[in-house]
Amino acid sequence: MSEPFNTWQARFEKLRSNKLFEAVVIAIIVISALVIGAKTYEETSRIEQWLLYLDVAVTIFFLIEILIRMAAERTLLSFFKKGWNVFDFLIVTASLIPMDDSEMVLLARLLRIFRVLRLVSMIPELQMLLNALVKSVPRMGYVVLLMFIIFYIYAAIGSFLFHTVDEGLWGNISLAMLTLFQVATFESWATAVLYPTMEVYPYAWIFFLTFIFLNAFIFLNMMIGIVLDVMQKESALLDLEDDDGDAAQMKGLRSDVRDLRAQLDRMESALAQRDGHSPQKDSVSNHTDH
Repeated sequence: MSEPFNTWQARFEKLRSNKLFEAVVIAIIVISALVIGAKTYEETSRIEQWLLYLDVAVTIFFLIEILIRMAAERTLLSFFKKGWNVFDFLIVTASLIPMDDSEMVLLARLLRIFRVLRLVSMIPELQMLLNALVKSVPRMGYVVLLMFIIFYIYAAIGSFLFHTVDEGLWGNISLAMLTLFQVATFESWATAVLYPTMEVYPYAWIFFLTFIFLNAFIFLNMMIGIVLDVMQKESALLDLEDDDGDAAQMKGLRSDVRDLRAQLDRMESALAQRDGHSPQKDSVSNHTDH
């Protein structure tokens, strides 16, 4: 690469990592979200043209910002290797669809809504939360499967026992599962479900309390535990990238220990080689004496 190219690339990289520049980008994202929200009010119809100008200015700013980030990379391929960069690029390019009176105006408005998600790509802590949520989904799938089994069993029991109480709630297993979902969310479940059922079956409270105990306390806490565990690992990875926190200190200590072990191995090897040659030197000296 030529020297002028490296100089410009270094300048763009410095601008991209500048905290003030990042703060300005975040502020523009917030302004873009406010503009989208303002367009939903009829009172803003008087300044609709000004809002359109502001939207065009925001779109141009985002275009310039993504070009700066692309220029800050050594190669264009390294920019697209990062998933968040690809996400930002798609959002920015999709925002280039003009918001005129054409058939694409609805699509353009919908795509501009997703510009708010760029806050996630700009704030590392939000990236950590979203990554933790995505990585928790496979592990939570088994908990959800177990919850579905419990829902199905209780729904079958409820449809068999309580269908005479209210056909709209317990008429079949599908309605029973919807009723149990209402119970699990605690949405007016006592007055609408529990008390009418207890008027016919006084001991029905056992059925509902055991169901709530399993779903609202055990399974919910299991999901929270899975998310917290993944968030802790993601936080450790973020500390490693920023070279901060206990995880970074532990990584540094491990690196120092590996260096010391390598030095000890080299010293032991040198000592072993010296000890291996010393008997030969003694035999040579003895032969010379004779």
